[in-house]
Amino acid sequence: MLKIGDFSKLTQISIRMLRHYDELGLLTPEHVNAFTGYRYYSEAQLPVAVRITALKDMGFRLAAIPEILRRYDDTEALSAFLMQKQMELRAEAEEIVYRLKLLETAIERLGKDDGTMNYDVTLKQMPERQVASVRQVIPRFDQEQILWNTLQRETAHLHLQVSDPCYSLAVYHDEGYKESDVDVEIQIAVTGSYQDTEHVRFKIVPAIQIASATYQGSYEKITEANEAVACWVRDNGYEFDGAAFSIYHVSPAQTQNPEELVTEVCYPVKKETF
Repeated sequence: MLKIGDFSKLTQISIRMLRHYDELGLLTPEHVNAFTGYRYYSEAQLPVAVRITALKDMGFRLAAIPEILRRYDDTEALSAFLMQKQMELRAEAEEIVYRLKLLETAIERLGKDDGTMNYDVTLKQMPERQVASVRQVIPRFDQEQILWNTLQRETAHLHLQVSDPCYSLAVYHDEGYKESDVDVEIQIAVTGSYQDTEHVRFKIVPAIQIASATYQGSYEKITEANEAVACWVRDNGYEFDGAAFSIYHVSPAQTQNPEELVTEVCYPVKKETF
């Protein structure tokens, strides 16, 4: 049997943390002296302590570790636990990278005289057009590529004839902004006659009047472009009239450099009625 101090040294877990594990029922001493209250651990508990530390270092919450320990010898179950945590950490890493990028952009703008970029807002008519369309609810906006992959996969054998101009765009159908489970439709203007596939629909989109602003760079700039459009709509006696969409003039399919992206934010509008 090992005194708590010796067990602490061997496992490199502090005495305070060992007592906490005991309170949680995560690692209970093999024996507690009824008179002195001294805790004693067995040598057989050393591997368990090592496993707890390893799982904790991987990011598992202490509350989740008992269930993992109970199934530690089940390779399939353990693999499922580890793969799930791997997915969670990757998502967290992407979120951290995104936040770091926002911080870097904010730092770069500090002290500059140009302030917020000025966007030219244009009122124009989008013509009637035939499109290949895929509309689905996807987990998040940044997973729009799911829809483009579906379009490409299901129409590869059709050899689509893309119209000129192409009008490659995404329509956002939700009434308000959502962080997850977003209703998005992608469209690409085509010529010719085609049969619908499992997820791709060919349809005629009517002409529509829009107010739009074009920006170059990463998609983080969309808020500023949206603000410019909103101010223009307010100042010129118009009101919003339908689902917003983005036209991709230079998309991630054409460049890996975010600063080379060119996107046009578009809002259907009509003259204000009183």
